[in-house]
Amino acid sequence: MPSAAPNGVALSYLDDATRSLVRLSALLAGGTEHRIRDALQLAYAATPHAWIEELLLQTYLFAGFPRALNGMREWRRLCPQPAAPLLDVDAGGERAAGEATCARVYGSMYERLRVNIRTLHPLLDDWMIDEGYGKVLSRPQLDLPRRELCIVAACVATGQDRQLQSHLHGARNVGVGSVALAELMESLSDVVPAPYLSRATRLWNRIRNDVH
Repeated sequence: MPSAAPNGVALSYLDDATRSLVRLSALLAGGTEHRIRDALQLAYAATPHAWIEELLLQTYLFAGFPRALNGMREWRRLCPQPAAPLLDVDAGGERAAGEATCARVYGSMYERLRVNIRTLHPLLDDWMIDEGYGKVLSRPQLDLPRRELCIVAACVATGQDRQLQSHLHGARNVGVGSVALAELMESLSDVVPAPYLSRATRLWNRIRNDVH
């Protein structure tokens, strides 16, 4: 089992609220509007509304603005007002928050990641840290282990195996246990295309075996 995350949050298994959240994440990234609508209705009853809104906000990082906007539009039909105070990362602190959050996710691979992304394009590195990990993924309304599980689900649903590998490791780095990750794969069996899920499960099994 991984050690507890620095903020004290660790997930050894999927509770019902988290299972509903990760299924919704997969559908927001790759599902039809009808299935997203149904998943939002189920999540409305099963999952803290602030978690759902944070997932919807971070969806634009992994599935683009169109899907994030469509998902939020459907959500507002169920929840007309923001579900939590509009707390944000401290003004001007996105860079420091982003570096800290990204380092937690990538662990010993953090410096190599930064070099690799800067090599692709320096602006991609800046945007990844300031926008992605700073302004969005460092927001306090949803803990980082659950954010990483939602990212894993989105990567499975869209067949993004390279990013999936990184975030499977990242989920473990921030306190998600092997049982929870195995349960995530099982929970997506009726949500994502079978070839995507099969590849993702094989990848997770290789990572789990390497860890042990």
